[in-house]
Formats: sequence, structure tokens, C-alpha cells
Amino acid sequence: MGDCVHVAGLYNFMRIAENEGYQTVFLGPAVDVAQLADALIKEKPDMVGISYRLTPEAFEKMVPALKRAFEGYSNSSCTYLFGGTPPVTRIAVQSGLFAACFDGTETEEAMLNCVRGEEVSGGPEKYPTGLVERINWKRPFPIIRHHFGLPTMPESLHDIVKLAESCELDVISLAPDQNAQESFFRPEEMDPLQDGAGGMPVRTEKDFCLLYEATRIGNYPLLRSYAGTRDLLPMGSMLKKTINQAWAAIPLCWYSELDGRSTRPLENAIREALAVIRWHGENGIPVEVNEAHQWSLRDAPDTIAVAMAFLAAYNAKKAGVKHYVAQYMLNNPPGTSPAMDLAKMLAKIELIESLHDDQFCTYRQTRTGLTSLPSDIVLAKGHLAASTMLQMALRPHIVHVVAHCEADHAARADDIIEAVKIAKGAIKLGLYGFDTLVNSPEVKARKEELIAEATILLDAIKSLAPASVNDPWADPATLATAVRYGLLDAPHLRDHKVALGLVSTRIIEGACRAINPQSGKPLSEDQRIMSLKQMKFKATI
Repeated sequence: MGDCVHVAGLYNFMRIAENEGYQTVFLGPAVDVAQLADALIKEKPDMVGISYRLTPEAFEKMVPALKRAFEGYSNSSCTYLFGGTPPVTRIAVQSGLFAACFDGTETEEAMLNCVRGEEVSGGPEKYPTGLVERINWKRPFPIIRHHFGLPTMPESLHDIVKLAESCELDVISLAPDQNAQESFFRPEEMDPLQDGAGGMPVRTEKDFCLLYEATRIGNYPLLRSYAGTRDLLPMGSMLKKTINQAWAAIPLCWYSELDGRSTRPLENAIREALAVIRWHGENGIPVEVNEAHQWSLRDAPDTIAVAMAFLAAYNAKKAGVKHYVAQYMLNNPPGTSPAMDLAKMLAKIELIESLHDDQFCTYRQTRTGLTSLPSDIVLAKGHLAASTMLQMALRPHIVHVVAHCEADHAARADDIIEAVKIAKGAIKLGLYGFDTLVNSPEVKARKEELIAEATILLDAIKSLAPASVNDPWADPATLATAVRYGLLDAPHLRDHKVALGLVSTRIIEGACRAINPQSGKPLSEDQRIMSLKQMKFKATI
């Protein structure tokens, strides 16, 4: 209105209204009251949104003319909305002309409720209790997840209340300590000296129930928890009963002898993981198989990460999962360039979403790379914002925020709320994607290269299986053999009892590639597999 030309927020609001089914008319910047009055009569709107971001004194002088314009429009059911800076918004509220006023501090839910003509309810009936329903309700915004776990239960219960009251998070991802992850059902094996290490010391079903009850306020966030590193099936059943597990995150190869977080033999761990995935599918619980980024965290070639992203989703589908959460961790390994990051994720997306049918649907969950955050907290805030902005190019359904303080200390409620607000600032700017980045020749060429190389690797894995195996990609023995023979490998697995650990990688022009350790030159996937066939060390393919 008036001399104000700041319309970016108003324009974004119109896009949100269009997503909700409205036909919108944009009058442009610096609209005088007479022009608005004419537009009301001509367009006959059901909803009118105006914005003013200059001085409150100037807007206050405009209020009488606005009142006359609104009174001159015959549609008494029309809803009038206002957006501006906090000082101007206070004048708008005092005027009594507007059904809702926004000063930029409101949640996405408040904005969506207003556009949908809904009242903001303080009860649980307002907030969907299932993952898919929450995603659909929150669109076009992604739902926000953050992990949470402090070293004592009193601290955790105190801070989880603050998180729910803040209404900033849609999903609180509970982080039990390592004792609970490995020995929840075997308390006699726990090491008291490790209580609170890596998370909260949940010890009984009642502890989980208390956490759930503490969050039945605010925006009633969904809860989920780590699957544990053994006794996965009892853990899954208990989490469904106590916290209404929003979705389960179950690794395929990890939390085993491969990473030392459990002593389970690799093939047994894969077999148990598939059984647990199947149980969740049968019980209608969405599943995430947090597999691919585990390889990248150990500097595996991008090709292996892409192939394992596909195999994780493939195994979930074969196990009967209908709603699959595909995690895309950016900045991993550190040194990966933004363009090559996008290419790797787009290759994963294309392979994973090729599995879609009327019985299998996936949801994109993006996150900042865990090892990429600087320990300097101010620098980490910038990194979080930049990483989140890049993630929006992938049009995520879920953004897994990683607090800027993680490289320094475990995030408390205030840290998490601040981190989520930083991420939301980037999300709002990137809400409609970055088609120019996604469609750049450099990104598209690398994506196609990775898909081709991952296909070669997947075919090689399939070739390991005996003729009697009907589906090698879903066969625990075949997958374990692929690790043992080095088809699935990472530099961090050197001198490992179950993995070959001989692959060498280097970041070359922003991509993590396998290299010849003698020459330092990159190896194609065909060349890498051929070199494995020629080895005489642990096995011959």
C-alpha cells in the first residue's frame, strides 16, 4: 500500500494461496487506496491481503481511507489480512480492520490455517498424528525434524516440553544413549559409566511414555526414536506402543560388526534388519533405511552411496513397506561441492523413485552433513543456512535440521529452536526450488554418470549370487558377500575383519571418486570392479 514497494512476502503468500486452490490477483507494489477500492469492486475477492513495511505513523494515516474502502465493498464475508513489520502490524491490529495480522514471527501453521479459513486450535485434533498426514497438512512447507537427547532424564523431560511449546518442530527424534540402543532389553549388560553417552538414558517403557506425554502440548509434535543396535524387533514393538513411532529408521548393513556399534555378524544383521523392516511394513509404520550416507561418512565413492540408496529402498519395498522415507544427507563427505552434491542426490532420487507404484511411495528427507559443521558456532550457523538453502533444490518433504552447536555440544531446547528458525529462514527463500541449479549441464552430466556407474555396480552385486537365489539384491548372503569382496567398500574400513577396506577415494572437482592408489587417477566403476577381480588378497570375484 501507499509508497511501499516491498512485495516479496506478499507474493510468496499468494503462491501458498494458489497451492490451496485460490485464484489470485496481484495488484503490484505501491498501490493507493483508491486503486484498491476499484479492484475490490472489479474482482469481487473472498480474501484480501495487504502489506506495508514503512513507518507506522504513515500507515496510521492510511487507516481511515482503508476502512472506507472495505466498507464500500459489499461482500461482508470477505476476509482481510495484513502483513508488515512488528511496529506497523501493531497499528493494523489496533485498527480492527483485519481478521489476521502477520509480523513475520508466526509459524507456518498459523499462515496455512489463515489461508484455509481454519481457527488455530489448542487441541490435538488440529495436528495430524501420522507422518504422511502431517506432510500433506504442512504443504507446501516441509515438516521439520530435529534429534534430541540430553544426558539425564530430568533434563530431557524439561527441555522436550520447551520444544513442544515452541511449535517449531513437527518431529522430535529421540536419541537414546548407547546403553539403551544396545542393551535396553538386557539392563544387566549396561555399563553405568556410559549412562547418558550420546543421548538420554531411557531405561523403561515408562520413560518413553513420559516423553510422549510431555509433548502433548503446543503443536503436538510427532515422535520417533532410533531403532537400537540389537533386539530391533522388540524395540520396534515397544516404540509403537509408547510413543506412536512416526517412522522407523533401520540400517541395512550397519549397527553390526561392520561399524562396531554392535557385535552382530554382518549377514545376521542384514537378515534381522529385513525382518524388522517387514514387521514395520505389516504394521503400517513408515520406514527409513539409513544406509547410503553411512558409506559416504566413511569416504566411500559416490557410486557406492548411490547404489546403496537404491538397494535400501528396494529392500524396503520388497519387505512390504508402503511409505518410505529416503534420507539425503548433503555435505558428505566434506569437500563435496554443491553441484556434485545435487547431482549425487538427484541420481539417488531418480533410482529410488523409479520404484514408485500404487503400493510404494517415498518421501524426501534432506539434512546437513553431520561431519561438515564447523566447531565455530557462528560459522556453523552460516553453514546450516547455506546447506538448508541447497536442500530446497531437492524439494524435500522433510528437513532434518542439525543444530549449529553439534560440533561443540549436544543441542538443548534453545539451541534447537534457534537452529530450526535459521533453517526456516532458508526454507522460505528456497520454497519453490532452484530449477536452474538442478537443470545445469554440469549437474545433469554427473547425475547420469552416477546412475550409469551405480547400475554397473548393482549388476556386479547381482552376479555374486548362486543361481538358486531368486532375488540377489534382497538376499542377506549376497549383500554380505559384496562387502567381503570389496564391491561395497570404504577407505575407513581398512584392515577390517569383514570388509575388504582397500578402496581409495579422493575429492576430484567436488565429487568423491574411486582412484588408483598408485597413480592417483580416478577409476571408472568398470575399472574398479576389474581390479577387484584381479586381486589375490581376500577373495576372487
